[in-house]
Amino acid sequence: MAIINHAERTICFKIVYYGPGVAGKTANLQYVYRCLPHAHLGTMISLATGDDRTIFFDFLPVTALTVRGFQTRFQLYTVPGQVHYNMTRRLVLRGVDGLVFVADSQAERMDANLAALENLYENLAEYGYDANQIPIVLQYNKRDLPNIVPVDELRAQLNPGGLPDFEAVAVRGIGVFDTLKAVSKLVLKSLG
Repeated sequence: MAIINHAERTICFKIVYYGPGVAGKTANLQYVYRCLPHAHLGTMISLATGDDRTIFFDFLPVTALTVRGFQTRFQLYTVPGQVHYNMTRRLVLRGVDGLVFVADSQAERMDANLAALENLYENLAEYGYDANQIPIVLQYNKRDLPNIVPVDELRAQLNPGGLPDFEAVAVRGIGVFDTLKAVSKLVLKSLG
């Protein structure tokens, strides 16, 4: 849930990037960190293994714009993609205001995408969250690699409800800000 500080006139929102291992969740945050003016960024915290897999979470606070006289801040988190870190995944979801599901577009990763999406919905249900009430955007990442699934098929399998979705190559920044802008708008709109 959004944290409103009337004394400081700030609203903090939590956006979580969720998906299978090595789908590009951390790559999204790293690109945002490299490209936004540092006056709008806090410190990026990343806990990763030696092979660059996130073991706990990445955190990046971003100052965005002013809404009704309040400065908005988006706290961007990623979850570890590996299933054996499910307790951490669930913990990171606590208090979530918006979600980006990052799917790996490679055909051999479709089962991992489906399992991660199912896991997301299970973890939301554990907290009593209604997935239909939380802003969710899908990102089909790694569109530059060989053996990718066509977008229509990704939509049919991962996004039958027609949530906003974007193609991306996160390491090059393609689709990163489109995705972030879409989820941010949905989060702000949900504020009422």
